[in-house]
Amino acid sequence: MVRYLSAIAALSCALGGCVGEEAAPTSELDQQVTLSFHRERVTGDIYHYELVLPVGSTPNAGIRIHRVVRERSPFVPRHTGRAVMMMHGDFATFATSFLPGMAPYLAARDFDVWGIDRRWTLPATEGDVSDFGGMGVVQEVADIRVALTFARALRLAGGDGGGKLALLGFSHGAQLAYTYAAVEGGRPAALRHVDALIPLDWYGAVGPAQVDLQGLFCDNAAFEYQLVAEGEIDSPNRFFIRVGTLASTAPDDPSPISFLSGFTNREAMLYTLGQTYDFAPYAPLYHLLAPVIDGGAAVALRETTEAVASAWLANAPPHQSMLEAADLDALLCPTATQPIAAPLAQIRVPLFYIGAAGGVGALGVYATTQTSSPDVTSLVIQRFGADQVAEDFGHGDLLFAQDAPTLVWQPLASWLAHH
Repeated sequence: MVRYLSAIAALSCALGGCVGEEAAPTSELDQQVTLSFHRERVTGDIYHYELVLPVGSTPNAGIRIHRVVRERSPFVPRHTGRAVMMMHGDFATFATSFLPGMAPYLAARDFDVWGIDRRWTLPATEGDVSDFGGMGVVQEVADIRVALTFARALRLAGGDGGGKLALLGFSHGAQLAYTYAAVEGGRPAALRHVDALIPLDWYGAVGPAQVDLQGLFCDNAAFEYQLVAEGEIDSPNRFFIRVGTLASTAPDDPSPISFLSGFTNREAMLYTLGQTYDFAPYAPLYHLLAPVIDGGAAVALRETTEAVASAWLANAPPHQSMLEAADLDALLCPTATQPIAAPLAQIRVPLFYIGAAGGVGALGVYATTQTSSPDVTSLVIQRFGADQVAEDFGHGDLLFAQDAPTLVWQPLASWLAHH
């Protein structure tokens, strides 16, 4: 059995320098790890590394770790002073969420960008999802800790110091970031890995004034837990994959999806992304990407290109954990039994909330007021007034909009540089 410390030493050429036993406490690194890795050039001197860390013996017990960083020579990253760990949302991975833009943008500005893909993103061996019943928030918090420990060890070995990382999450990744930071906030300071928190357009808590929204999450959690109890532990992403694939390969053909009868494949994608509130009302007029509305229908995308949008959907991982969905909804339901003790008041690190006016937007600010952080900044990207929310900057536009580098990523980079 290969343990973290020897594996880190073996991986040093690929991930940034030789690592000795001082890299991290052995109690944090007592796991088996694969020595395989993948390296690809993103642009210029920016490279993307990825590897899978086994974290158990079940069919999908692995977390994929990413690193996007400038190189000073092949396989040797440039030194950086600030690092951030990124976590994706639903029907997504680090590669589909952050690699197209945000990650290389930050890397080009000398940030060391890391990412973690949750267990359900890995290709299930022969479709074996038998371990999905354990993929809940408790397990995911432990996996995030493993990823942060690993990143700190590699940075220490590469000469960048073993300092703490900022933790950024998008969508449900933002809720997991809140949850992890809250749990870690109850640990002794010497055992914490996070020194800043950046949630992107999702809830860490729902305010008492949002009774209907609380009810939605309560109802969702009860339904999802019932499915898990009945053995439905996989929440497939085939709908998103099919919508994205058909929109790019046969845009003008009638959609074969019964739910979208009467739409062409392109129209089906525009409706799914641009009028998401019809089937997922996570906020008033919530939409994944900002649409152009004409005659009550989404006829184009306003901020993100259709090619990028269809690729986001088409490249979704095929499986997702139903237990994770139930746990995350329960955390936003004040009457539900909580899957983990994660009081937001235990969060004391600097916090930067970024929302989208057509997504969760200003409703996401409430959670920041429930933390104990003395340093809280909020930014909600808004194009229009209250009468045009249906077409305003959407949830995923934070990642993919053509203006995202100016509106979102530059303020993020500036905040990170000062925290």
